[in-house]
Amino acid sequence: MIPEYHETVEQTVRAVLVDVLGIAPDRAAAFHAETALFGALPELDSMAVAGLLTEIEDRLGVVIEDDEVDGDMLATFGALVTFLDGKVQ
Repeated sequence: MIPEYHETVEQTVRAVLVDVLGIAPDRAAAFHAETALFGALPELDSMAVAGLLTEIEDRLGVVIEDDEVDGDMLATFGALVTFLDGKVQ
């Protein structure tokens, strides 16, 4: 079952991708669970990750520890949203 806050998390991640990385809103809206992120989006390089995660923390009111950040969490849009769903609950 999908948590009730899942849609909010998904919308927040899309908005942060637009605001922090400068991705076009229609492009971000087309992202689905399997859309590759880190290593596939030229806008999401190692320097952009910190800004992206900081903005997500601020908007969702969560804390992402350094040891939680890895390639798996950032591999796809779905992986990032699922990780954040776990932080929000």
